[in-house]
Amino acid sequence: MNISGTLNIFKLFYNPSLCKPKLIIPTFNQLPVPINTKIKAVVLDKDNCFAYPKDDKVWHEYTEKWDSLKKAYPGRALLIVSNSAGSNEDVGHKEAKHIEDTTGVSVLRHSTKKPGCREEILRYFTEHNVTEDPQEIAVVGDRLFTDIMMSNLMRSYGVWVKNGVVESNNILVRMEKWIYNRTK
Repeated sequence: MNISGTLNIFKLFYNPSLCKPKLIIPTFNQLPVPINTKIKAVVLDKDNCFAYPKDDKVWHEYTEKWDSLKKAYPGRALLIVSNSAGSNEDVGHKEAKHIEDTTGVSVLRHSTKKPGCREEILRYFTEHNVTEDPQEIAVVGDRLFTDIMMSNLMRSYGVWVKNGVVESNNILVRMEKWIYNRTK
C-alpha cells in the first residue's frame, strides 16, 4: 500500500491544482526532447509510462525516444523513480539493479513512495552535481496523484503521459482522469 500517496491525496481537497500537469502528452513518444531549455534533470516513472506495466524494459515502440532522451540528459541527469523498483519492498534492490542493467538508467533507492520521496530525489540530483534547483527537474509519469502531485510539491515541471503504454481500467486512474476533466 502507498501510504504516502493515500495521505497526500487529502491535500487535493485544499489545493486541487497539485495534480495539474505543466505538459500533457498522449504517450511517451510525444515527449519533447529536450523537454524545455530550463530542464537539467528528468525523473521517469516506469510502469505504463515508458514500460509496459510490471515489465523491466523500455516498450519497443519507445526505444528511439528513449535513446534521444538518454543523449539529451546523459549520466545521472535521468533517474527512474518507481513505487516498486528501488523502494523498501524491493528486497536487496534486485529489481532496481535489473532495470538499471536493462535500461542503462539509474533507479532511485528510496524509503517513501511517491509523492513522498521528493526529498530523496532532490538529494540524488544534488549529490550527483546535476542540479540543486527543483525548477530544473521534470517529472514524467502517468499518474496525477503520485507523479504529477510530486512534481508540483517539488515545484518541478510535471509531464503527464495521459494514455500510457496501455489504457488502464484501474479505479484510481479513472478517478484521476475524471477529476482532471472536471478541473480543466
